[in-house]
Amino acid sequence: MEFTPEQERDNALAALARLRAGLAAGLTPEQSARLQGTTEEEITADAKAFAAELSAHNPAPPVHRAGGARGSDVKGVTGIEAGAEAYRRKHGLDADGRRPAPQAAPTEEQQRRNPFQTASYRIESGR
Repeated sequence: MEFTPEQERDNALAALARLRAGLAAGLTPEQSARLQGTTEEEITADAKAFAAELSAHNPAPPVHRAGGARGSDVKGVTGIEAGAEAYRRKHGLDADGRRPAPQAAPTEEQQRRNPFQTASYRIESGR
């Protein structure tokens, strides 16, 4: 089915009016495409009614004020910053994204030392 240029223009203007009215009422573009009406006022009224109907059927979830995943033990960093922080932690980077300076190699004395040796423990010969 072919449309004349005037019909195509009218269809595009109607789609634009539905989209504008739907977005103003808080609808998604997909929901806005379902709006009905021949004038801008009718489409706007339909958008408001449709948005009210949707919100009545889908009430907002309750907001948890304490505990849960955002308890006192959870850091306040969220979103992209939290991901960047986790990446830096995983790869051993500092806050500026640089690797810390390498530590000096252990001395020969440190390499020969028993890691389990304690300064307070001595073995004495039996008396």
